Amino acid sequence: MSFKLAVEFIALKDVRRSAKGKKAVAAPHTLVVFAGADLAMGEATTKLLGDCIETVTRAAQAAGFKGKASSALELWAPVGIDADRLLVLGCAPKQGPDTPAPADHVSIGGYLMGKLGSKGTADVVFDLPQSPEALAEAAADLTLGMRMRAYRFDLYKTKKNDDADSNGALSARVALSDFAGARLAVKARESIAEGVNIARDLVNEPPNVLYPEEFAKRAKALEKLGVVVEILDVKAMQKLGMNALLGVGQGSAHESRMVVMHWNGLKGAKAGKGAKAGSARPIAFIGKGVTFDTGGISIKPAGGMEDMKGDMAGAACVVGLMHALAARKAQVNVIGAIGLVENMPDGKAQRPGDIVTTMSGQTVEVINTDAEGRLVLADVLWRIQSVYDPQFMINLATLTGAILVALGTDHAGLFSNDDELAQRISAAGNATGEKVWRMPLGPAYDKMLDSKFADMKNIGGRHAGSITAAQFLQRFVNKKPWAHLDIAGTGMASPASDINQTWGSGWGVRLLDRLVADHYEK
Repeated sequence: MSFKLAVEFIALKDVRRSAKGKKAVAAPHTLVVFAGADLAMGEATTKLLGDCIETVTRAAQAAGFKGKASSALELWAPVGIDADRLLVLGCAPKQGPDTPAPADHVSIGGYLMGKLGSKGTADVVFDLPQSPEALAEAAADLTLGMRMRAYRFDLYKTKKNDDADSNGALSARVALSDFAGARLAVKARESIAEGVNIARDLVNEPPNVLYPEEFAKRAKALEKLGVVVEILDVKAMQKLGMNALLGVGQGSAHESRMVVMHWNGLKGAKAGKGAKAGSARPIAFIGKGVTFDTGGISIKPAGGMEDMKGDMAGAACVVGLMHALAARKAQVNVIGAIGLVENMPDGKAQRPGDIVTTMSGQTVEVINTDAEGRLVLADVLWRIQSVYDPQFMINLATLTGAILVALGTDHAGLFSNDDELAQRISAAGNATGEKVWRMPLGPAYDKMLDSKFADMKNIGGRHAGSITAAQFLQRFVNKKPWAHLDIAGTGMASPASDINQTWGSGWGVRLLDRLVADHYEK
């Protein structure tokens, strides 16, 4: 639901320079340049601005503009510049504990998009005072941030004024020395932006529109990219013994579904021949997809319950990730699996005290029906590890409110039984800004799940709620390398940022795409 944004890359010499003969146009034209600390500018920028540099310097002094990141200086109708507006964007590196932090070109692009607005044209002179080593990649990242910031979700607004963002169209030209390289690098970023925005769409949709069957239908749309999509209905899951998942959804008028998506980017590859050793085996991503969570019989309070439409953000991330990987034709075999249910109170709903037999054969005493996501994931995790023998499994879930208490909305909780996998996830999180914080696992926490009547309970008590939830999931991975990302604080209702201004963040798509690209592609 983004407004129309067209971006192209051009040579620096093609940027308009002179105001002579300029014709008035209905939409404003903006010239964007970059300034670092103390108004330092690139050589091409300095040459382009010419005598206007003095005007910029005086304006910066008056406005207190020092070139810091996420700051800008605007000059309207600048003399001698072929533009209605000159926008000087700060790009000085943010100071880290010891050294300046690397420039975040994605966030810079998002901030730029916020300043440009949704209408008009712009020439963006990507000539930084300190040129990055990978200039083309940095320019592509800039446009990724622009596309992510351009996202809007206003599908259900019937009254839109003429100035609404969704009515606009912005055409931007990004000028740099390696424009040919940027044209190649941007293709993958476009796929990633599409994946993020698909995840956002799914999280933002209302629950009367996006229920399990409809969610599965939307996942099936990935077939147009070459993804093989398998949908298991209730009968199929009953036959497989997926009673933990089915128990969660049995109180809903909407039937539960499980969707398995296959991207075979290494068709015919064998481990160790033309690919990293073992890479022909798939890697697996699993998402919790509770399309609405009332809590069931253990019903939630009314205040804020509307937010529980976002309790499928993990599944949304997996669908967005599969789109991104397939659209950029990632050279890797990937399984994406999502368990889709609606947790509703009803005469047929699961009760506290019920005991269910999971697909693994392990039994679970249901103490609290609002601890439902782990029941869904238990069967999906077991199914994926037993059928597909993946190199590893990573599951994402808005699983516990306790992770919000522990980490807030800046980090997702990371739990893992494999140190190398955990380190790689953390590194990808730092590289993309989708940060994680590793939490502990251990026998003492696992013992908190012991039940008097079954193999385990579905909750461990008041303390260490996020950890005991992860311990529960670990019982269903069968010693496979595994990581659990608790995204309750990052997947929905996350704070606005330079690259996201909407309720559903699409968190996790960029992190996991980076993980795949850095370590698991051919």
